[in-house]
Amino acid sequence: MSNPTDKRRILVIDDSEAIHTDFRRILNPEQRRGRDDLDLLEEALFGPAPTRSHDVEPEFQVDSAFQGQEGLSKVREALTEGRPYALVFLDYRMPPGWNGAETLRRLRAVAPTLNVVLCSAYSDYSWTEIFQEFGEHQTLRELRKPFNGQEVRQLALTLSAPKETASRSG
Repeated sequence: MSNPTDKRRILVIDDSEAIHTDFRRILNPEQRRGRDDLDLLEEALFGPAPTRSHDVEPEFQVDSAFQGQEGLSKVREALTEGRPYALVFLDYRMPPGWNGAETLRRLRAVAPTLNVVLCSAYSDYSWTEIFQEFGEHQTLRELRKPFNGQEVRQLALTLSAPKETASRSG
């Protein structure tokens, strides 16, 4: 049985409520789908489906921030509590507040190794410009909107995985 503290913590920073809903549906699919009659009949006939620990995908705790300033505050709070985020999905454009680049600058100042996926339908910045400022680093990725649910899920699984060689000091 999973403990809420075992969930991989993900923060979505985007000004669109619909985007937050999409991320929750993609990253927590069991929440979007109830058990239907066929599921119940199958369980009644064959018993509960066996689970093997290596087949069980991790669970995600998806938190929301609707502006960069709010996102930075949540990242700071998570660090203070000793429960840092494993990953941030960050929108490029969030009027009227900070844009994605400004938010990323501020996030890097408080959490330099935090995995960030920059998301946008617009190309306000080229990857060359992003890399010039932030460096070509494994902790920074790009995701174009409209995004593919499988790509989002794979990024979340890969980038939020515990780092086996990372030290636990901090």
